[in-house]
Amino acid sequence: MRLLTPLALVLLLWSCSPAAQVRKAAPPPAKTVKKTAKAADAPSAEARTVVCIDPGHPSEVASGRNVQNGTSEAKVDWAVAEKLREALEARGYEVVMTKSAEEELVRNKERALIANRARSSLMLRLHCDASAKRGFAVYYPDRRGRAKDGTTGPGRDVIDESRLAAEAVHAGLAEGLRGALEDNGVRTDYQTKVGREQGGALTGSIFSEVPVVTIEMVTLSDPSDAEFIKTEEGQRRMADAIADGVSRYVAPVKAGAARKK
Repeated sequence: MRLLTPLALVLLLWSCSPAAQVRKAAPPPAKTVKKTAKAADAPSAEARTVVCIDPGHPSEVASGRNVQNGTSEAKVDWAVAEKLREALEARGYEVVMTKSAEEELVRNKERALIANRARSSLMLRLHCDASAKRGFAVYYPDRRGRAKDGTTGPGRDVIDESRLAAEAVHAGLAEGLRGALEDNGVRTDYQTKVGREQGGALTGSIFSEVPVVTIEMVTLSDPSDAEFIKTEEGQRRMADAIADGVSRYVAPVKAGAARKK
């Protein structure tokens, strides 16, 4: 029997070493494992809560294009709506808009139907006031009204949920806008001119099958309010405050998420 050569002996001993065995059983690249885990954590589209944003003008009631203190209601409504969409989407909500451009005219009934068709958890109607008072206020329907075509609404469940939503949105605004704008509290549709004329609810509320609140973000006829909402910073602060209010009412993901009341 011939003896192994020195070189063959070295190779045999190395193949049996622990280092060689570890190298043979190397795990798959960490990059692939990380990518799979991230995809599994993302919520499905069906689980995301839908919020409808309604920039208030132009509508059949008013164009909102009248210039007050260097800007208009239509312009402010649209500017804040776009920033609010960004803020809500960043928090995980799905957002539906009632119009696709600042100048697009959408009737108030159709605005409500858009929110209904999207099965929104909440409809946010953005407006600016013109009155002797300053600051913001949040409105909700507390009774049924009657539209010009004879339709009555909203239903009792929408009324009850709209009150809870209004209180939550107001809380977000009160905290986020403290020191910047005056707080005029939570009010009802009946306290508006159109609401009283229709028996107690605004048109957008009458046709709504989902909780609905109207936000009078500022009093545009007041110079100081107008200066605040004309700025990028003011618009962003308004949008973030509204988004915080939404999160107090409903979570961004439906499954297993408890609503805050």
